[in-house]
Amino acid sequence: MIGGKTAILGLTASLLALGVSAASAQDAALKIGMIGGITGPIESLMPPIADAARLAVAQVNEAGGIGPNGSKVEMVIGDDGCVDAARASDAADRQVNSEKVAGIVGAMCSGATIAAANSAAIPGGVVMVSPASTSPAVSDLDDKDLVFRTAPSDAYQGEVLARVVKKNGIDNVAITYVNNDYGTGFAQAFQKAFEADGGTVTVSQAHEDGKADYRAEIGSLASSGADALVVLAYVDGSGGRIVSQARETGDFSTFIGGDGMVGGNLTNVAGGDEKLILTRPGGTAAVGAEAFATAARAANLDPAATYTSTSYDAAFALMLALEKTGGSREGLSQALRDVSSAPGEVILPGEWAKAKQLIAAGTDINYEGASGALEFDAKGDVPGSYDEVTIRDGAIVVVGPAM
Repeated sequence: MIGGKTAILGLTASLLALGVSAASAQDAALKIGMIGGITGPIESLMPPIADAARLAVAQVNEAGGIGPNGSKVEMVIGDDGCVDAARASDAADRQVNSEKVAGIVGAMCSGATIAAANSAAIPGGVVMVSPASTSPAVSDLDDKDLVFRTAPSDAYQGEVLARVVKKNGIDNVAITYVNNDYGTGFAQAFQKAFEADGGTVTVSQAHEDGKADYRAEIGSLASSGADALVVLAYVDGSGGRIVSQARETGDFSTFIGGDGMVGGNLTNVAGGDEKLILTRPGGTAAVGAEAFATAARAANLDPAATYTSTSYDAAFALMLALEKTGGSREGLSQALRDVSSAPGEVILPGEWAKAKQLIAAGTDINYEGASGALEFDAKGDVPGSYDEVTIRDGAIVVVGPAM
């Protein structure tokens, strides 16, 4: 790296902890928002996701801030509970209209992103970059080119998961999915791809999140004769509870899931003789993966945690675009495309000083992120890449790239 290596290696855990609060003390602070499920069914996934965005903010503040005056960045965090559209709307309204944020990292859950975008971000002309909303419904928003995501759509993940399941020798599955934008879109994409590849879906059933007991649903799914259970839900909500209760009843011994299931709490509900086959967006093969991993470890952050790389990229790319606009909301969506697309001088995670100098000189840059290249399409989507993961000895383990 040119210009960024020293900053990355010099970043310590204390800087990560203090970077955002130090920024808030600056008179000329520039605010960016972050909206996510701090509480709710992805609660265990959120700490590293938020810390990855804080890492990006700390690096920017340490290496010169934004704009010619070096404005420090302050990150304002809002909790949407993941599945609460009203809370997501309220959080977005506060950030857009009261905090006057220049852009938003988030939301995480797809329904929350759709609610926040429609209620506040789109009317207010504020760019949102979600690190984790994967429902195909996000692509269909009439968003005035304001809603982007660094995590790929489940239209892709459904196909990837179907291939991974077939690769593991499984031809017959039952599907249970949480009854929201995420679960519905993912289930449809997976079933279409799995059946097109010769697989059989014996039954596909929606379930409601937040119930204490799913044994009746599990029994119905098991009676279909499926060899494995596909659980497309959230690990801290219905998904984790279904896996736990299915283990207790002995109805299934093979479980399949996507990104919403890959959280720390899964190690509490799994770990026996069952087989777990999971996919999630991953950056293990990304050009910027090593630079991000080095900085993350220096800040006591696990670079392999779910959605850490996409969260870092959402924050860092958003701030690169703000550097190009001088901190203004105006023209930010085009600037986001400009700084993250080829051609241009390659910028890796942490190379803020280099990027700042090139942007000031009018030189095109191309951010190659921690999670992969951010070549946004017309809908603000990225093709992305995926990892296959599982649980071994009580820990989440990356099996390898999911092809």
